[in-house]
Amino acid sequence: MTTSPPVSDGLPVDQLLNPAVVGPRIAQATGDKAWEDFSAELIAGGKSNLTFTLRSDAGELILRRPPTGELLPSAHDMGREARIQLGLATTDVPVAEIVLYETSGEDLGVPYYVMEKVVGHVIRDELPAGYARSDDDKAAMADAQIDAMVALHAVDQESVGLGDLGRPEGYLERQLRRWLGQSEKASDTVRADRLPDLAARLGESQPTSPSSRIIHGDYRMDNCVVDPDDPGRIKAILDWELSTLGDPVADLAQTVLYWGDPDGPVVPLIPSLTTEAGWPGPQRLLERYCAATGTDPAQMPWYLAFATFKFAAIAQGVATRSEAGDMAGQDFGDIGPQIRELVEYGHSILDTRKGTH
Repeated sequence: MTTSPPVSDGLPVDQLLNPAVVGPRIAQATGDKAWEDFSAELIAGGKSNLTFTLRSDAGELILRRPPTGELLPSAHDMGREARIQLGLATTDVPVAEIVLYETSGEDLGVPYYVMEKVVGHVIRDELPAGYARSDDDKAAMADAQIDAMVALHAVDQESVGLGDLGRPEGYLERQLRRWLGQSEKASDTVRADRLPDLAARLGESQPTSPSSRIIHGDYRMDNCVVDPDDPGRIKAILDWELSTLGDPVADLAQTVLYWGDPDGPVVPLIPSLTTEAGWPGPQRLLERYCAATGTDPAQMPWYLAFATFKFAAIAQGVATRSEAGDMAGQDFGDIGPQIRELVEYGHSILDTRKGTH
């Protein structure tokens, strides 16, 4: 068996994946003994759960497991991620096929799952050579991302066995409490003094949510596999860790924040490719979604401010775990100033919104 070098101090791939146990599990699930002997490589870009490419004579698969170290309550639920993708497999939402999921923790000490490797482009900070070079191609990529989100939000959770994925009421209140609580655990390097004030302002002006739907919670370009032959087609949506039943407009706002605005702040940890020349602005995403769903665009400022709050707290958690050595050796640099700027941006959105009433 050949594996990649250690991925964090004292934690080589063998220890993170236990191939002697996991290999036979995959072989049994696939009916292919070639999986009893595989190599593994950590995929760069993961900011929470650890994602590996597994290779054997049978081909390639993807394995996801939680990070090392102390895990936050209800976070990094691998069985939940797998179950969501299994439920969506019969819908118009593009998802990868689940090959194996193990929830007891017997194999690795934590739950994990294995899925097919979908052939295509996962685009982060640059486009593949010669791919989607025209402005029309870039617009098609933006439209495809929104259309897949519209398809997700159209799914009846009860009909796909996911009606118990989360509580249908009170999503925004819970999110404000949850991420404010998580932010209190942030290291001093990424602490944002005005984040609690932003949470309070959001709570005071919170809108009434539309009907609860399955939401992704972390939907952005590098969580999608794009067809290598058609920039306007998404072959699979990845990384369902934060998926739940919740407010679909909040899901949209998070995506719009990730997309970025050349006139807005830098969003830490998120590639800024789509803020470069030739890409449509975030308004195109908003307008396409609202036209398809009947969502009132006047609601968006609150939701965009909420998105800045939520992601600032998420980024704090990622940076804090990285500083503690719990991100398989990944170092995201000094993102404290960017987090604080993002919080200020959230305040400015609410200031502008208040001034228009």
